[in-house]
Amino acid sequence: MTDRLPPMRPEEMTEAQRAAADELAAGRRGGVRGPFVALLRSPELMRRLRPVGDYVRFETVIEARIGELLVLLVAREWTQQYEWAVHHPLALQAGLARETLAALADGRRPPAMSDDEEAAYELAAELLRTRGVSDETYRRALARFGEQGVVEIVGILGYFTAMSMILNVARTPPPAAAAVPLPALPR
Repeated sequence: MTDRLPPMRPEEMTEAQRAAADELAAGRRGGVRGPFVALLRSPELMRRLRPVGDYVRFETVIEARIGELLVLLVAREWTQQYEWAVHHPLALQAGLARETLAALADGRRPPAMSDDEEAAYELAAELLRTRGVSDETYRRALARFGEQGVVEIVGILGYFTAMSMILNVARTPPPAAAAVPLPALPR
């Protein structure tokens, strides 16, 4: 598939796009990659989403291991190749088991998760599947993560859902060094 919104050369950018690209390059991300390539077409939206992404990636109260589990759940839900390729190694580095990642890739519930992984998985999977959560699932997540944690889990899911949608519409390819592509699931 053809990348619908490929990277732009500086001479193709408006002044606002160049300023937004420079801002992004000066921050933690170091350059315009992934969903930000497409988002550059709306520099103000990109400017407003970047701090949200920075927060849910680097500053949330949710441990990186759980955050990466959530990102991969969203990538699986949207069959989002770029996010899967980028976050799969980050998930391993954060301490998620290879078996967990293999189950997610297959669209299965991972068989052996820690208590916090299971609470986050159940909340996220139920929300993504049913667009809501039961009282039991909510209580379990609340007991494990507190109110702030539950809200931030939902924020992580929402942010990466938006990024997955942008990447899928743009047809942004995964990085060249990406591992095996995420298989499509029957719908």
